[in-house]
Amino acid sequence: MTAIDYHAIKLLVLDVDGVMTDGGIILTDGGEQAKRFHVRDGAGMKYWRRAGGKLAMITGRGGQVIGRRAKELDVDAVRTDALDKLPAYLDVLKELGFSPEQTAVMGDDLPDLPLLQRCGLAIATADAAEEVRREAAFVTQAPGGHGAVREAIEWIMKKTGAWDGILARYRRPAGEAPR
Repeated sequence: MTAIDYHAIKLLVLDVDGVMTDGGIILTDGGEQAKRFHVRDGAGMKYWRRAGGKLAMITGRGGQVIGRRAKELDVDAVRTDALDKLPAYLDVLKELGFSPEQTAVMGDDLPDLPLLQRCGLAIATADAAEEVRREAAFVTQAPGGHGAVREAIEWIMKKTGAWDGILARYRRPAGEAPR
């Protein structure tokens, strides 16, 4: 296995169902689709952006809820209804101007394998398919939809030292009394 250059990772590509959500899909009688997102994953994505990283979401499903969440989190590129994710991934790389070596991909199931095999850092959720976990350089302890994205972001940022910059914003200066 080649050594990973964590400092080279500038783009984080996320699957949605099973990574940003627990994989459950709620369909209402009215035909609406609902998904549950973890708030710490969203916070982690904002920290990633604050540190200069870019974000993309690629999913095999569609729906307005994905676009809404992407807009809330200022995601740079979104591809929905991508039944074959590889062309969508290559399109995102071209659009945002990144090479595969500058990209981390986080997935959980077989459609994510072509992306995980063509990136600088492959990440899987704890509950990912066995084949996906085997391909990953990092497997989260958290399952998808339960803080796995945040865990992966923290892990990358700690490897580069960028996490210290995020923490600095929230720490009290030495000697300052609690409020």
